[in-house]
Amino acid sequence: MIGKLLSRAHFPGLFFIMLTGFSAWHAQLSGQNIPAQPQVQVTQSDHGFNATIGKETMRIVVCSDSIIHVTTRPDGSSIEHPQPWLLPADQSCKGGAFQFRQDAKSASVKTANFTVALSMDRGNLMFSTADGKPLLREGNAVPRTYAPVTVNGDQTFHVVDRFAPDFTEAFYGLGQHQNGMFNYRGATIELGQNNTDIAVPVLVSTKGYGILWNTAAFTYVDNRFPLELSFDSMTGDGVDYFLVYGPEIDGIIHQYRNLTGHAPMLPRWAYGFIQSKDRYKSLDEIIEIANRYRSEKIPMDVMVQDWFWWKTEGDPIFNENYHDVSGDLKKLHDEHVHTMISTWGLIDPAADTFKKLDAEGLLIPNAHVYDASNPRGRDVYWDSLTSKLFAQGWDSFWLDSAEPEEYWPHIGDAILRDKKIAIGNGALYTNIYPLLHNEGIQEHWKKTNDQKRTFLLTRSAFLGQQRVGATVWSGDVFSSYWGLSHQITAGLNYAVSGLPYWTTDIGGYWPTYDGQIEDPAYQELYLRWFQFGVFCPIFRSHGHRPHNEMWSYPDVEPSLIEYDKLRYRLMPYIYSLAWKVSSEDYTIQRPLVMDWRNDPLTWNIGDQFMFGPALLVNPVTEAKATERRVYLPKDALKDTLWYDFWTGQTIQGGTHIQAAAPLNRIPLYVRAGSILPLGPEEQYAGEKVDGPIELRIYPGANGSFNLYQDEGDNYNYEKGQHAVIPITWSDADRTLTLGARIGSYPGMPQEMTFHIVRARPGHGIGGTVETEFDHTVVYRGSEARIKIE
Repeated sequence: MIGKLLSRAHFPGLFFIMLTGFSAWHAQLSGQNIPAQPQVQVTQSDHGFNATIGKETMRIVVCSDSIIHVTTRPDGSSIEHPQPWLLPADQSCKGGAFQFRQDAKSASVKTANFTVALSMDRGNLMFSTADGKPLLREGNAVPRTYAPVTVNGDQTFHVVDRFAPDFTEAFYGLGQHQNGMFNYRGATIELGQNNTDIAVPVLVSTKGYGILWNTAAFTYVDNRFPLELSFDSMTGDGVDYFLVYGPEIDGIIHQYRNLTGHAPMLPRWAYGFIQSKDRYKSLDEIIEIANRYRSEKIPMDVMVQDWFWWKTEGDPIFNENYHDVSGDLKKLHDEHVHTMISTWGLIDPAADTFKKLDAEGLLIPNAHVYDASNPRGRDVYWDSLTSKLFAQGWDSFWLDSAEPEEYWPHIGDAILRDKKIAIGNGALYTNIYPLLHNEGIQEHWKKTNDQKRTFLLTRSAFLGQQRVGATVWSGDVFSSYWGLSHQITAGLNYAVSGLPYWTTDIGGYWPTYDGQIEDPAYQELYLRWFQFGVFCPIFRSHGHRPHNEMWSYPDVEPSLIEYDKLRYRLMPYIYSLAWKVSSEDYTIQRPLVMDWRNDPLTWNIGDQFMFGPALLVNPVTEAKATERRVYLPKDALKDTLWYDFWTGQTIQGGTHIQAAAPLNRIPLYVRAGSILPLGPEEQYAGEKVDGPIELRIYPGANGSFNLYQDEGDNYNYEKGQHAVIPITWSDADRTLTLGARIGSYPGMPQEMTFHIVRARPGHGIGGTVETEFDHTVVYRGSEARIKIE
């Protein structure tokens, strides 16, 4: 065991400070000894307790009933470094009531929800629920180690904390990774930013807790040995983490956002279809494409200008293909088309922006990247580049290469770890760049125009990034079924990490052979990926191919348009879920384990997910498939009925089925008790916000849904200018209640028409507009009760 601990250090020959207690297991190993346990001393504090364990100091702080903050220092120092991913302490760690207890065996603090205890014999921590059920404990022997190291000229420590997980739990989160794994039990995950690989140090367990490993350092999370879960950071002052109790995963994510920030509403149009490719070479081309979408009545909201629009990367000067940028953007806006433009943190040394940054020492050493950890660097980047584009009328920014990459071509594997940056040692802040880069843009955006919602697309993320209006896409992935299947698990773990907005390059980015786009086999893959994309929080197509519009795939174009229209019919549902994200810390794209945590059959299912509370989505990830295996979950205390979205047939939950999956169909199921608001067909989000709304009811259980409305593209909702219509279904008496409207906003429709449809075989099915209604209500804001047989 000792040999393994030493080998995991990755620093051969370095002396370890080992803080440990006696272990019966080690005592049985002839000829091996472990250091004697240093004396443990504990004193109660105003916020928890402080302890000394030999030379090591430990601080336990109660942040709330559901959050404990643990910090240690191997040498008793009080050194602290900025942690800008956390909200200020008066918001993130307000404190809470607790009971302190100490005896000869342990010292503990107990909140309303859980307890942390320090063993006086072994010096390790143990966490349990309020009623005494074990949650997690540090290992009995050598729980924490600190190897003195010199990194980038600074004396620091290589820090490892070892936990002993239960055999009955599964692990999720940790950002986005391309290994195809969903449950990380038995795996090692590297947390270091790279293209397609996103480091977010949040681990979530089915036992009802989460660990926010509170560092931006390059880290390994290692459970290769199932009895040990270690957090192994290259650099640190000591151990630093928050233990968060849910117990439901929604509760863990809520507490994570209490620590790091809550997600704002994106503009309504951001939830529509985003048309992109690598790349459009002029705004003339973009306008031509947009006009065809409008003339053929194919719904679309955003056209994207990818890279190489510039004369010199980093300067806001367009090349000779672009003539009247502001005028062309106005033409697009007149057709209700919004725009996005790509900018990079990577800058050409020939650019004036680069020269300005270089003159003020605002570049990352030995890299062609501005230092986003320097406030002045963020100012110069905005003033020299993005502010000029913003003033032209671009509606959103695509912050590519946000890991960042070091220099061309595509060198970007955790590049900060061997550099010094303004905030401190890059080894301590290896993973922080995407947060500071995105946050700098958001802060300047809102100072420039606080009435236009921020929408950013970016390729990397870190703790807290959900608070800046940023969506991550999964990076430059392969155009293959392997690529598709791996994005599903990657996106689900990203969602469980606490960041709600994610998307992918529909069809993949990298073609696997020349001429792939014309191959019927690829067009099949594109449709399967498109079907998945409809049910991602953000719906976007992109790739490195000569054409990427829906008509570029003639074999499957009718199905692509059908699914595009379905996305827009779902807009009232999706936009209401977006409000839940902002107001309740909700998660839209939900692995089954989020809603059925106590069902072990869901623990390893990484290719099915709930899209909101109603829709069970089952992407098809095999070529020429005509069916796929689907698990229909069952609630623990009652039967769960599921409806086939396409046929209206019902199936009892708690079983696996072979679901029909012809090429034009992704298996979709609706949970009984769901209330699904579907809007009219529209060409862009917000075209017909006043309805009519087709309200589909799926009997078999009670249900509720809050229909949310606001102005769509400003921050007045934060001032209370929004409206919610609470809708409930009582299954026992077959009554639908449209509750009295709560709130109002400028331009709110004073009346809305609801066409109520009870789903059943052959009625209220699929994405088409139902023409035979069970009831119609003209709603004017007062409560209405409707009996539906």
